[in-house]
Amino acid sequence: MRVNHQAFFCSLFFARLADQILLFLVPLVVFQTTQKVSWSGIAFFVEALPRYLFFPLFGALSDRFSPLKLMRISQTYRAVVCIAGVVGYALCGGIGWLIALSACCGILTSQGFVAREVMLPQIFKAHKFERVLAVSQLADQLGVVLGPMAAALLLGWWRWEFVVAATGALFLIADAAFVLWQRVSGFQAMAAEPPRGHWTQPLRTAVEHVMCLPGLKKVILLAAAENLVIGVTLATSAAMVTGIHHQSGRFYAVLQTIGAIATVLILLTIAHASFSRKALGLLAFLAICLGGVIAGASASPWGYAVGFVLIIGFDKMFNVYIRSARQKIIPPKDYGKTTGVIILLNNLTQPLAGLLVGLFAGRGHTGLLIVLLSLTMGAIGAVASIAGPWLQNRRTAGLASGAGLSEAGIRESE
Repeated sequence: MRVNHQAFFCSLFFARLADQILLFLVPLVVFQTTQKVSWSGIAFFVEALPRYLFFPLFGALSDRFSPLKLMRISQTYRAVVCIAGVVGYALCGGIGWLIALSACCGILTSQGFVAREVMLPQIFKAHKFERVLAVSQLADQLGVVLGPMAAALLLGWWRWEFVVAATGALFLIADAAFVLWQRVSGFQAMAAEPPRGHWTQPLRTAVEHVMCLPGLKKVILLAAAENLVIGVTLATSAAMVTGIHHQSGRFYAVLQTIGAIATVLILLTIAHASFSRKALGLLAFLAICLGGVIAGASASPWGYAVGFVLIIGFDKMFNVYIRSARQKIIPPKDYGKTTGVIILLNNLTQPLAGLLVGLFAGRGHTGLLIVLLSLTMGAIGAVASIAGPWLQNRRTAGLASGAGLSEAGIRESE
């Protein structure tokens, strides 16, 4: 990667660092305030659902407006939301301000993510895309490594609302680094397509691609299955560590950090070695499924830690597989709108997992729920892997048969 792209990756790092601090704060502060696992699950549901519902809209916007402008709006307004949430808490009080500002920041994060997805193939045309994804996610993971440590350290000094204000400052630093990169690199995004047809046309195009492009439905099913385990892990990790396993908040921060370090090592391996896309997907999928079973079934904090690290460590490897697979399938001119719809479909299972935690974890079945969702992930993966090629073969045979009949009809008419 060229030197003039360093500021771009620094921008990703600071934005992820700020996001990770918020992700660390919400379940931990909610659980410490309420002492109920179910409330952590409900808070995660409220925080996660809006960001996924907005993905189709942001996907369509990324094909019609400059992704550079959308990225800047995402970073600047996240800083504004953080400050506004702190002011609202100071005036009115209530833990709901933390959940609300995190949900708003999550929506804006979705906008930035889709804009980045559209830009990456344009910025790094001359590089292998799997390697580009690995490097960009390394920048993300450095933020993930330092985020829990920074949050735990700052919470030891300040109340959570002051930590949120510091997070807003990090979003402003991310935006400044992005502006610097754009000026140094001189990058200009491809001209956006002018609006055509009814306002629902981008959504119809995206849905048509989802239904008709070969291999895309399988990729969506696999990602949705994986996000069941990611969702239940994110929704319950704070409560599992500090509540069920009776460990400290510092232990939780260290565990998050170890998981992030494992991810960095895995991404470094991907960036410097040659793996086939299928090998990446299979290894990551099996590791996450196994990690969920271990984390849910273990009666000790160390067993849970092993499962947690497997889940978090291999999540980004699976993301590299998913993102590179859909980049090969989707036409470039429709990449933003189609990716937005796909991300919505992929990630609806995350807030669903949080809702299931809110409904059932209060009865003392958190570990069992994690195991069941992990086994469900494995079952969906097996069905998608077996049924996908079978359906594709049937479709190919049907098309070939139809072509043969048409040719026979032409010959008879001649």
